[in-house]
Amino acid sequence: MRDRDMIGLVTVEVCESNVMSTLPLEVLEDEFPEVSVLRTECLTRCGLCEHNAYVYVNGHIVYAKDAQTCLARAKERIAFELRWLQDS
Repeated sequence: MRDRDMIGLVTVEVCESNVMSTLPLEVLEDEFPEVSVLRTECLTRCGLCEHNAYVYVNGHIVYAKDAQTCLARAKERIAFELRWLQDS
């Protein structure tokens, strides 16, 4: 079992006011052991937050009109980040 306090190689940040915060995003930490999910009160993207589901993956905005599409895109971005880190 992974120590949940350990910071991962890939961070997923979510605003508590965004629809994405209703999803159990911590399952990403189980699916990708290199990931840490960080929940934040506000990520200062209020216009985006009001109209779209979004998260930051290693500082890159990933968004969609609905939470499930955003989650799928976030997983794609996580996989991309992990490939990039392995190739470095």
